[in-house]
Amino acid sequence: MLLAIDAGNTNTKFAVFDGKDWRGQWRASTDSTRTADEYAPWLAQLMAFQNLGLTDLTACIISTVVPQALFHLRNLSRRYLHIEPMVIGEDGTRLGIEVRIDKPSEAGADRLVNAVGAYIEYGGPAIIIDGGTATNFDIIGADGGFEGGIIAPGINLSLQALHTAAARLPRVEIRNPGPVIGKSTVTAMQSGVFWGYIELIDGLIRRIRSEYGAPMKSVATGGVASLFEGASTAIDVFDHDLNSRGLVEVFRRNGGKL
Repeated sequence: MLLAIDAGNTNTKFAVFDGKDWRGQWRASTDSTRTADEYAPWLAQLMAFQNLGLTDLTACIISTVVPQALFHLRNLSRRYLHIEPMVIGEDGTRLGIEVRIDKPSEAGADRLVNAVGAYIEYGGPAIIIDGGTATNFDIIGADGGFEGGIIAPGINLSLQALHTAAARLPRVEIRNPGPVIGKSTVTAMQSGVFWGYIELIDGLIRRIRSEYGAPMKSVATGGVASLFEGASTAIDVFDHDLNSRGLVEVFRRNGGKL
């Protein structure tokens, strides 16, 4: 079985794939100081709920945008799984796609893995909307190549900034407030953040499609993507397994066997 690890700025996702199906998926808050010795019992206990154990794992692939976390995740694989992990971005790990931006090394591992996962599932061209610490809009071409995108502040980051910078504005829950016009400070803040982000997403998708000049499927993923289900009119599909699917495909493209 394959352990696919995606370490983002906010959360780290662990997913177990048996070659046909996902056997389990779990998230932990990203902490670059968390050691392999801390990860191992946490992961083992969660896997036990699915009647799995660390000894069932025969391969590991890691994608991270937090360089400090890689040392501990690599040690988790080496020390407790007795596996040398495959790492996105390291020499010898091929993605199998062209990166068509001015400085290819600047493209985050998560964005490239998403591109692989989206292309094998939906084809191209397509727009990937990844909602996390940042909200990324990434473009993949008709052949699956990564063609650039847009990076905007994430919805949680924007709400935190609003609360921190304005002394009298409270910390509020992110939710659909219903009516656009708020009748209290809380509902006014919720409306500004929620409906503001819906307009950001729908507006940027519209502009991308117009500039690209071809029909493009839009795919939303990421930890906060579910907030927008049923509210966005421009997102075609929500796919919460996009990154994990991309990691499996990269593993296969590099000769990995399950």
